[in-house]
Amino acid sequence: MADKVVLVVGGGGREHALCMELKQSKHVGELHCAPGNAGTSFLAKNHAISATDVEGLLNLAEILGADLVVVGPEAPLCAALADRLEDIGIPCFGPVAHLAQLEGSKLHAKQVMQKANVPTAAFHVLSDTSDIEAALDDFAGNPWVVKRDVLAGGKGVVVTEDRNEARTFINTSIQSDEQVLLEEFLPGEEASMLVIMDGSGYVCLPASQDHKRAFDGDEGPNTGGMGAYCPAPLVTDAVCQKTIESIIEPMHKYLTSSGTPYRGVLYVGLMIPESGEPNVVEFNVRFGDPECQITLPLLKTDVYEVLEAASTDRLAELNIEFHDLFAATVVLAAEGYPNTPVKGRLIHGLSKNTIQSAGAKAWVNHAGTSFDAQGHLVSTGGRVLSCSASGPTLEASVKLAYELIRTIELEGSHYRTDIASRAL
Repeated sequence: MADKVVLVVGGGGREHALCMELKQSKHVGELHCAPGNAGTSFLAKNHAISATDVEGLLNLAEILGADLVVVGPEAPLCAALADRLEDIGIPCFGPVAHLAQLEGSKLHAKQVMQKANVPTAAFHVLSDTSDIEAALDDFAGNPWVVKRDVLAGGKGVVVTEDRNEARTFINTSIQSDEQVLLEEFLPGEEASMLVIMDGSGYVCLPASQDHKRAFDGDEGPNTGGMGAYCPAPLVTDAVCQKTIESIIEPMHKYLTSSGTPYRGVLYVGLMIPESGEPNVVEFNVRFGDPECQITLPLLKTDVYEVLEAASTDRLAELNIEFHDLFAATVVLAAEGYPNTPVKGRLIHGLSKNTIQSAGAKAWVNHAGTSFDAQGHLVSTGGRVLSCSASGPTLEASVKLAYELIRTIELEGSHYRTDIASRAL
């Protein structure tokens, strides 16, 4: 019976994807989103409460009588939203604050990996008393990898062959954050694995690859992600098995032994060298964006059942199934993104929300969108929307996603034309 009340926290493309899937659940009778965006307003009731307003979100969840709160972004998790919801007896999909530090602090994540014996890059922790030049010498001969030790929305990393650029970023990060990580460069290709877990077990979603650089050919500045596809051919059955054995199993064991189990999704950022022995680049404590837009639609099992089970330590009871399909998404970014995006421009062409062709279908995921005073759809962020598609082949999915994005007009906008080109 569709009688469950669900609150989704956040307002980006990931949250629109979550709302799309939850709306189709046979269990969900009432769907709410805070703060949401133009796209979620067609699927759920939006509430003008910021994703970082923990008190406001707690009050809303109580007033709604929420059966489940699904947290999209990392900031409210690091601010103890899951802990507070647990205190008032509302299940939350998302880990408690001390476990969310896997994303909140890069140093904490490294220390956990050392304790759990999980493979990752060697590193130095640098502060204003460190010998920065000696540390740079240690990892010379490859690009330097510098990571801020704070929540930085996926943008707190610099990878550079320019020693001056590395030194400058180290110094500015120390000034703002007191410390910074300098890591050994890991050669190989990146991939992501999203793992839903709780105290009883875990399930791996199909591995994906995203495109971080702003422009074709992996040129330009880093972004939050310009597109993604899955399953990623790079993650073969052998690589997947090694990832489970050397990373996911030991992490699940560690995270279930620390009092409150990890309940939510662990995003495992992987670097896969030619040897096929995976290393961890980073952990996130939430669905990736745009990876969420392409992995969730491949879930055949009712998404409410999966998220609710993981919030109440019953995941092992489910037999979780996936569609035998591929999926891809292409992000439409505002002019100026990722530096200073131009906001408030009209978006045209969205009357065609979905298209279908030869067993494949495409749809739009809203991210930085809203309605102006006249009710027109306008851009409100850097990543405005993404066109996603699923189909029997990766080629069919990519082709249809591009077909859909070409029907949309936003002055000055840009998107990459080479999503999944390496795999294809």
